[in-house]
Amino acid sequence: MFQLGKTIVSEDIIEKDFVCNLSACKGKCCIDGEAGAPLEEEELQILLDIYPKVKPFLRPEGIKAIEDQGLFITNEGEYETPLIDEKDCAFVIFDDNKIAKCGIEEAYNAGKIKWKKPISCHLYPIRIMEYSEFSAVNYHHWPICDDACTLGKELQVPVYKFVKKALIRKFGEDWYSELEKVAENYK
Repeated sequence: MFQLGKTIVSEDIIEKDFVCNLSACKGKCCIDGEAGAPLEEEELQILLDIYPKVKPFLRPEGIKAIEDQGLFITNEGEYETPLIDEKDCAFVIFDDNKIAKCGIEEAYNAGKIKWKKPISCHLYPIRIMEYSEFSAVNYHHWPICDDACTLGKELQVPVYKFVKKALIRKFGEDWYSELEKVAENYK
């Protein structure tokens, strides 16, 4: 672990390789979880504001789950997206190849909204734990992502480079520049 500003960062994000391999996994992270996507408190209002523009991109069962449970739920004091039948994220849609995609991100890609998706999804496989004095930045290994680890290793893309835009979105350009310096010195 090393410290960058008010973050404690696991070396795993430098040491481990990762590139999503959707052709292999079909987006299982959006459909095989035990809970919805973690949401930050400031994202709740964003979801409320954008939902009318996202709704046309969603599947009927996703819309029903949202209507029944709300745009977000609370689980053990944490906010997360609702699930369809305790499985798929309510915002998941499928492309013609049956690959799970994010309905929020599809609305973003179509230019309907300016918010890409929840930061927890954008950052994956990095998970952030917020503490009173710092944020812990950790790599989350999930066996369904083994194909992503294999592809990342083949392409020699460390986790922190794979999620560069998300890390900048979360912590800023200066923080990411410092992370790159640490990574260069680490190797």
